[in-house]
Amino acid sequence: MFKFRYLPSNFIGIRSIGAVSTYHGFDKTSILNPRSFTENIYKLEHQNKMIIQPKWDFNWDKRGLVKQMGLKSNEDEENEIDILPKSSRHIILIRHGHYNKGGESDKEMVLTKLGIDQAMMTGKRLKELEIPYNEIVHSTMTRAVETAKIISSHIPDVPVKDCMLLEEGSPIPPEPPMTNWKSPYKFHQDGARIEAAFRKYFHRAEPHQQNDTYTIVVCHANVIRYFVCRALQYPAEGWLRLTLRHASMTWLTIEGSGKVVLITYGDTGYMPPYALTTV
Repeated sequence: MFKFRYLPSNFIGIRSIGAVSTYHGFDKTSILNPRSFTENIYKLEHQNKMIIQPKWDFNWDKRGLVKQMGLKSNEDEENEIDILPKSSRHIILIRHGHYNKGGESDKEMVLTKLGIDQAMMTGKRLKELEIPYNEIVHSTMTRAVETAKIISSHIPDVPVKDCMLLEEGSPIPPEPPMTNWKSPYKFHQDGARIEAAFRKYFHRAEPHQQNDTYTIVVCHANVIRYFVCRALQYPAEGWLRLTLRHASMTWLTIEGSGKVVLITYGDTGYMPPYALTTV
């Protein structure tokens, strides 16, 4: 006998290995009948590996409304404060340029002539955009340091700082799994650091912030791909399904509401064909 199963409150859709419309025995008109619809979901979940897709979590950075914490305003204790920031934070992620992969140590993994050219093109592009950048933050690995230095030469008035959290690594075991991939301890070791970097740089603006801010982050492909998945609330295990060209630009905007928008991913439209490399 079928036991009625309630759906979670955040249920909004179905994604299954087989299309819902072609699933044997699934009557599309049954969606109008709550019980029949629930029974079909039960079938999909147990026979066709149905996956529930949750709604967007607007409080993903834990910086939600002050009124959610029960705080009161000084002027009127009967009214709760709504201090969501009106401004946005723009994070512009830059992958380092092409580098010497044959180096035995990080210091030997310097930018190649092509990598220098790529960084120059990206620096020029950033200058052409005429955006009031607030800072450049870069990984402490040689190829990222060199790329950031070249970019900074085009926008010299922007402060520059480094951050070890942004170094390259293995964020999380990929899905689908890869053969001949790194040992599990690498993910265990690097994942927490890369996640810490995400939490440090990805959050909405402070409530008192008056203007939008623009932060340039120069780092690495694995880190950027993981950041994009996390920021858009996509399964983080899918990071390896994305690819990035050297010195490309990926732009994410974090709105005051907590909404995150991907403005561009891996943009290299300003580069000539010879400069479009990934490895």
